[in-house]
Amino acid sequence: MANSFDVIVIGSGFGGAITACRLAERGMRVLVLERGRRWETQDYPRKPSDAWIFNPDEPEKQNGWIDMRFYDDMIVVQGAGVGGGSLIYANIHVEPKEELFHQGWPSEITYGELKPYYEKVGKMMNIQTIPETQATQRYHVMKEGANKLGYGSRFRPLHLAVTFDPVWNYGLKDPFNERHSKKWINDQGQEQGTCIHCGNCDIGCKVKAKNTLDLNYIPWAERHRAEVRPLHLVNYIKPEGNGYGVYFDRLDRGERIPGHENARMVILGAGSLGSTELLLRCRDQYKTLPHISPFLGHNWSSNGDFLTPAFHVGRQISPSQGPTISSAIDFLDGSVDHQQFFIEDGGFPDLLGNYLEAKLNTGTKRRKYRFLLGELGKVIRGRDPLSCVMPWFSQGIDAANGRLYLGRPWYAPWRKKKLKLDWDIKRSEGVINAIVNMHKRLADATGGKSWVPPSWTILKNLITPHPLGGCNMGTTSTNGVVNHQGAVFGYPNLYVADGAIIPEAVGLNPSKTIAALAERIAHLIPS
Repeated sequence: MANSFDVIVIGSGFGGAITACRLAERGMRVLVLERGRRWETQDYPRKPSDAWIFNPDEPEKQNGWIDMRFYDDMIVVQGAGVGGGSLIYANIHVEPKEELFHQGWPSEITYGELKPYYEKVGKMMNIQTIPETQATQRYHVMKEGANKLGYGSRFRPLHLAVTFDPVWNYGLKDPFNERHSKKWINDQGQEQGTCIHCGNCDIGCKVKAKNTLDLNYIPWAERHRAEVRPLHLVNYIKPEGNGYGVYFDRLDRGERIPGHENARMVILGAGSLGSTELLLRCRDQYKTLPHISPFLGHNWSSNGDFLTPAFHVGRQISPSQGPTISSAIDFLDGSVDHQQFFIEDGGFPDLLGNYLEAKLNTGTKRRKYRFLLGELGKVIRGRDPLSCVMPWFSQGIDAANGRLYLGRPWYAPWRKKKLKLDWDIKRSEGVINAIVNMHKRLADATGGKSWVPPSWTILKNLITPHPLGGCNMGTTSTNGVVNHQGAVFGYPNLYVADGAIIPEAVGLNPSKTIAALAERIAHLIPS
């Protein structure tokens, strides 16, 4: 059977978008299958009735912005759409230290080996730091806390995939108005704008200042004749002829329409949960890839994510203004409480303000009352709800001892098996408690009062937007699912190139490391 494509890429996040782009550049016929929709700025969710939720049980009916998975003691947050996790992440592009790769990684993966790929990602994503004149109140609170506790040398601004206009400042009249965003054309021929600090990084940047994958790697892949099909949910992969058949459902107006395509090579880029679940179904449910490593699903990590809000009464913190995160205090050397972690200034969008502005912009009498509505819009944009809240955020090196598997609830053994997570918090409690203690110290030093959520103090539950592992890199099939090149043991021309292959927690935002690994995998794949 002749293959319709040279490569089928499943998923369009950092792993999928980057491998698709680089292989299409080399002249390969590339097809990208993405379960989510292709989002346009006018479709970003703002109102309660908008498409917020991606429901993995009924994706044909609910294929919205965010996919939240609820497991025992853990909630995992994922993006859904062309661009994958880049749509909802906080723009951070930070590189781990060389020491991270000394334990638990294949010997071929070192910081020196990844450095040129880190640089390649940084150029493509147009990363930069926030201008000093635009530093947020949260940035200043972080710096103040670090200095007061004697950790000033550990404080630093973070590289962001955001385009800033050096002229913009908070003193402008109606500073968050879209008219202050300057249009420009990026190196991939896409029109973008500059940042106006609206705080909507996680729910879609209306001015396109956030350099998401659908504005760089993906259009560049399409310029090189890659085909991207949104709303295509892959069910299983099956060896066929001299390659693989990929069987999927096309999600169309509430229905699932079966289909399949063939390719010589398949690359999984569906994320830690998505790629792991797909291989588990291929091995254990459909039996199409029966020799996948028994290590599949093991050594999953939440990357030690934790958030502690603090209330600074009488102080303007403004968590809904500016980039979601812009600075960090680095404790990854393990010198504090013998734990490794990375403190960041968190933020969140003003959901009510976005809702009001969306309603305002769809008003039927907008033209008649242009001046009045314009003034009302200024008031809405100038709101600063919860202005005294400082969301202290962190990642840390957790035990990476989770296990993903397919299972049914004990009370309903007739149901279809779902992806489940076995997560034992005991070995990771130390790093989370160290993070909480540092959050408390920083809050106290800056005049705030921290509030540790009872979801941790009582239930020991966590939430993570940075799931890692499940298809871990290893040296053989006894300690990994893929090798250092992302190639699945036992199945030629089958690869995984996303966060699922990360074998240990990285303790800081993993997007740049996932992207660098994908660049390397694409480079090493033979034509």
